[in-house]
Amino acid sequence: MSQFKDHFSSASNNYKTYRPNYPSELFTWLASQCKDTASVWDCGTGSGQAAVEHSKHFSQVLATDASDAQIKQAEPRGNITYKVSPAEELDAPDNCFDLITVAQAIHWFNLPKFFETVDRVLKPGGLLAIWGYQFIHTDTEIDKLISHFHTNIVGPYWPIERKLLNEGYKDISFPYIRLPTPEFSMEATWNLSQLTGYLDTWSAVKEYERINNHNPTKDIAGQLEQLWGKSSEAKSITWPLIMYLGKK
Repeated sequence: MSQFKDHFSSASNNYKTYRPNYPSELFTWLASQCKDTASVWDCGTGSGQAAVEHSKHFSQVLATDASDAQIKQAEPRGNITYKVSPAEELDAPDNCFDLITVAQAIHWFNLPKFFETVDRVLKPGGLLAIWGYQFIHTDTEIDKLISHFHTNIVGPYWPIERKLLNEGYKDISFPYIRLPTPEFSMEATWNLSQLTGYLDTWSAVKEYERINNHNPTKDIAGQLEQLWGKSSEAKSITWPLIMYLGKK
């Protein structure tokens, strides 16, 4: 297994504050697809966004992440166990989970080793759900500016692992038959400072800043302000989810 590269600990608090929330309908639907709702493993949980939603539907939630700083930011719940653990290794019995989820994290994993672990700990008939998101959608010229920022300004600074997500997860060698899913999107209503805070959580932004001693979001601040209008104005933003669902 390759050594864990922590791209998020330095901004773990901002990550929790500025990352959009997954739709509650997604978790209700996932639970409805399971034969049982005794236990779920949320792998690569980050600050626990998905784990908290799972806790409303499952008796027990195991939420793991390789980043200790991210786990320390997670919101506690009585039926959630947070644990620092790599995705590829898990101290858990065989055939113990009804559902395993990976939200916006599969691109960081050693996929063959992770899928070996999934195959061991997922119950027969259990489900594996993987999802991620790419660009924001505001239906304005802001979308083009953010896309330019993502690809041309901080593009060379993305970790190589991000390539899988940047290409829409099309190259995942999914080990189970892929099942149809509804379309889900994240939604938020943000002002300009919230959008800027979100951009600052990008791993490529942090790497650009580390190398160049300069925050690249400042380079597009003027254009963003011009396109946004009044900075306190709230705008609707969506992130369509790319999703894989499979049954063991």
